[in-house]
Amino acid sequence: MKRIILIASCLLTACSVVVTAVLIHLSVFWGFSERMKNEAAVELEFVRAGMDAAGYAYLDHLEAGPSSGLSGEFTPRITVIRADGTVLFDNESEASRMENHAARPEVRAALAGNIGEETRFSHTREKQTYYRAALLRDGRVLRIAVSMDSIAASALALMPLTLAIVLGILLCTLAIASRITRRIVQPVNAINLDAPEENTIYDELSPLLIRIKSQKDEIERQIAALKQKRLEFEAITDNMREGLLLLDWEGHILSCNRRALRLLNPHGAVIEHTSVLTLRRDEPFRQALNKVLSGVPAECSLSVDSSRLRLMANPVVDSGTVLGAVFLLLDVTEQEDREQLRREFSANVSHELKTPLTVIAGYAELLSKGMVKPDDTEAIGEKVSHEAARLLALINDIMQLSRLDEGAPGLEREPVSLRALVKGVVERADPVARVRNVRITVEGAVDTSVDTAVSTDGEEIEGEDAVITGIPQVLHEMVFNLVDNGIKYNKDHGEVVISIMRDDAPLGGTVRLSVADSGIGIPPAEQERVFERFYRVDKSRNSETGGTGLGLSIVKHGAQLHNATIALESGPDGTRVSLLFQQGA
Repeated sequence: MKRIILIASCLLTACSVVVTAVLIHLSVFWGFSERMKNEAAVELEFVRAGMDAAGYAYLDHLEAGPSSGLSGEFTPRITVIRADGTVLFDNESEASRMENHAARPEVRAALAGNIGEETRFSHTREKQTYYRAALLRDGRVLRIAVSMDSIAASALALMPLTLAIVLGILLCTLAIASRITRRIVQPVNAINLDAPEENTIYDELSPLLIRIKSQKDEIERQIAALKQKRLEFEAITDNMREGLLLLDWEGHILSCNRRALRLLNPHGAVIEHTSVLTLRRDEPFRQALNKVLSGVPAECSLSVDSSRLRLMANPVVDSGTVLGAVFLLLDVTEQEDREQLRREFSANVSHELKTPLTVIAGYAELLSKGMVKPDDTEAIGEKVSHEAARLLALINDIMQLSRLDEGAPGLEREPVSLRALVKGVVERADPVARVRNVRITVEGAVDTSVDTAVSTDGEEIEGEDAVITGIPQVLHEMVFNLVDNGIKYNKDHGEVVISIMRDDAPLGGTVRLSVADSGIGIPPAEQERVFERFYRVDKSRNSETGGTGLGLSIVKHGAQLHNATIALESGPDGTRVSLLFQQGA
């Protein structure tokens, strides 16, 4: 703006000065011309009067110029012409050699009794010339001629001075215009666009500032609305369990949520507007990308580390043109694992149910056909009863696991006293422990310095209690399964120790319930799998003890239900399984 104002000011001034100079020169030229014509008229009258009085002798005494004072460049040319056009006298040329002037306009006007005037190019002087003629008393014509170029030369003589003046004016104009421009532009440059209505500036700009304020408010409202929509979109997409990618028609990333990054590129980051191939370049992904960008929906399976993904890609089409694509990523790892687990569970359940049912069916067939000796009937009855009990325990464990998988519906959480819980477990496990000659001991619940205990001898648990929030039935089954395993896989005259330790902390303490036995232990290679369903370390021994292979699975699912942590320590001298609960939660 400053440059435009400066240039406009200088151009306006330059044009004004030039036009003024031209008009002045024209005025001067016109003034000189009028003065010259007036002086030529005076000179004509003066010479005519002299010739009328003295005759042609007057011409003999005529010097470089008449007494009018005209001399030099302004010396007039005096010509006397006879009525027939013959030149009788000329003070600049030889009269006898001059052509007939009868056809000259000024001569004809003079012969007609008028004052003749004419401006034309003179071949004699080779200049633009003003002619003025009058009739003498003897009928001849007296003509005075003055060169116009002399006037133009005088005007041109002033040109250097005029140019110097014009240049000086332009320089002054440039300096003044620059300063004025700065003063004009400075308030404009100082406009606070954040608060247009608070600016004090030219009244002519007030409508513009009002419009800027209105546009600013509208833009701020639109930006706020866009930010709100973007935040809503990001809040929705970032909390999706599925990964979402939006691509343009070239496959560049327009938007993606955090889940998509975790699924596709867990070890790196993504920059928007880069190619989606920076995330993955494997063949299934490339094929799906090429297919969807050609306008055809695509699906494929992907593997990232230990996760398995399902990619569903759909094109965004408008009027037959592919504008981009939407990628939806589903983590199907858990689904496929559950499906695999379901198949394995079905196979294991079928196998586990088949064994006792086969035994029961076989003995039942022998009994029905009378093929059993009377002395063997009691033994067969015990065998059938044992297998039936084993079958019932298996069904109970399966139902228990099913309830845990569903989140234990219908069972309410409540404060649970671990001391009372352990006491109930000990009472329930006591008959089996006595049969197997295993002693159950419970250590104190306050701190390790209190060595209070209860055993199968019937002693009471003493000391301060530890309370957690949970489902009593599930917690009872968890602890019972740990104690039951400690009894079943223990040595003769072995021991099972239940310990309860509480760690009080300002931000919420923890409670550790541990069950340790002095049994055969678990080999290191088997320790990661003992919590799987139907997994047995020693299948032959499990068959003897009547285990179902689901006890530790029930413990695992119960711990997940209570947000507890399981720790397993095992060696040749026994096994310790610990459950770590958040106190009061």
